[in-house]
Amino acid sequence: MSDSLKVAERWFSDRIQRHISVVRWGAVGAPVLVFPSAGGDGEEIERNGLVDACGPLLAEGRVKLYSIDSAAGQAMVTKDGPVEHRMWLLNQFQECVRWEVVPAIHADLGGRAIDVIASGPSIGAFNAVAVLCRYPDVFCAAIGMSGTYRIERFYDEAWSQDLYHAAPLQFLPGLEGPQLDRLRQRRVVLASGDGDWEDVGSSWQMAGALGAKGVPNRVDNWGPQWHHQWDTWRQMLPQYLRELT
Repeated sequence: MSDSLKVAERWFSDRIQRHISVVRWGAVGAPVLVFPSAGGDGEEIERNGLVDACGPLLAEGRVKLYSIDSAAGQAMVTKDGPVEHRMWLLNQFQECVRWEVVPAIHADLGGRAIDVIASGPSIGAFNAVAVLCRYPDVFCAAIGMSGTYRIERFYDEAWSQDLYHAAPLQFLPGLEGPQLDRLRQRRVVLASGDGDWEDVGSSWQMAGALGAKGVPNRVDNWGPQWHHQWDTWRQMLPQYLRELT
């Protein structure tokens, strides 16, 4: 992948009270925001071959890939700080994505407010599905790969309004009105292997919550030969991006 197609930006976010990086690959095409795994940074998907796996799509001008630091995911898995702060950070991280990262993507697209496809592996899958459900005004589809969608266990089974607003399994049952109307026009793909460290049951749980609200979705079980690892996601992401773009 030519370095000329890669651009990185970094700024201090008042919402999450830390710096965040946004990295872009590609020249033209549909914008795709790929969330890293739980503790990953904005360049994790490149180091693990996911950008190269999408190389043909980038070369065709079919997609532009963006990725960001997983600020809330890092705190989630390391349990850094009080649980209330970690739940607050998750909510604020999603607000940062909506009100800082998406506008930065639109600016990179020349000011065009094009709907963004969200994707990611593992906790990144949770983030992708969560921002689509929460902000269907700016996201048009989500590709969740090997997703973990019941995240309360990372917060010691605690609860707060921050967690409620950030976790679709919590807020979807009560969702009504224009947000739900828009979400019903979107698409969610929940892909998972059934091999080592995979939990396709989590995808089925997410699908059930989406289906109960009339949100188009499907679960793709890739089978026991596909494990919770980058090899799996390098196969999944290009396939689904070709389907959605």
